[in-house]
Amino acid sequence: MKYIWILILGLFAVSACGSDENNKKEKIDTEPKKYIRFNGNYNKTFDDLPDLHIEAANENGIGPLEARADTALYIDKLVKIPGELDIYRVDKLTHSMPYLVPKAASLLSEIALNFRDSLISKKMPLYKPIVTSILRTNDDVKGLARRNGNASDNSVHRYGTTFDIAWTRFDKVNTSDTRTLDDGRLKAVLGQVLHDLRERDRCYIKHERKQSCFHITIR
Repeated sequence: MKYIWILILGLFAVSACGSDENNKKEKIDTEPKKYIRFNGNYNKTFDDLPDLHIEAANENGIGPLEARADTALYIDKLVKIPGELDIYRVDKLTHSMPYLVPKAASLLSEIALNFRDSLISKKMPLYKPIVTSILRTNDDVKGLARRNGNASDNSVHRYGTTFDIAWTRFDKVNTSDTRTLDDGRLKAVLGQVLHDLRERDRCYIKHERKQSCFHITIR
C-alpha cells in the first residue's frame, strides 16, 4: 500500500510540473511584443527584402496590371489618391498612376498624419511628405527600365499595395513661418514614424538610396 501512495504522489508531481511548464509557455507566448527604438540607421532598419514586399503584395493587392486601361477592371478595388491634401502631396507621376488598394491608401494617410502630429508635438514648423511613385503597370515598368537600369521587371508597384515617399524633399505647409527644418531633420522624424508602423507589422519598408525614397508596402 505504501508503494501505491508513493506512485500516486509521483504521478501528481510530474503532472503538476508539466502544468507549470505549460502555463509558463502560455505566458511567454502571450507577452506583448517589445518594440525596438529607432537608432537612426536607415539602411539596417529599413532593409526588407523584395521577396517580402512581393509576398505581401500578392496577399493584399490586385493584378499585376499589364496596361493602364486594365485599371478599369479593378476600379471597385482601388482608391484614387488625391494630388494634394493638407497632410501630403503626390509628385508629378511619369511612370505610375495615383491608385492604391484601400488598405494601402489608409496606411499612406496614417503615415502623413503621424508625421504631422510628430512635428506638432516637437513644436516644429509643419511640412508634408511627397509621394513619388504609386501604381505601375507592366508597360510603365518597361518604360521606366529604358530610363533606369535598376528598375525591376517584377516591380511590386504593380499590385496597388506600394508607394514611395521622398526623403530629400518636403513641402512646407505655412510658407510665412520663418522657422525652417533641413531635409535631414525631417527625414529623421519621418523615419521614426515609419519605424513605429513597421515594428507593429503594418508594412515592409526599404530605404532606397539611389531613388532617395522610402519604398513602402502594406502588410
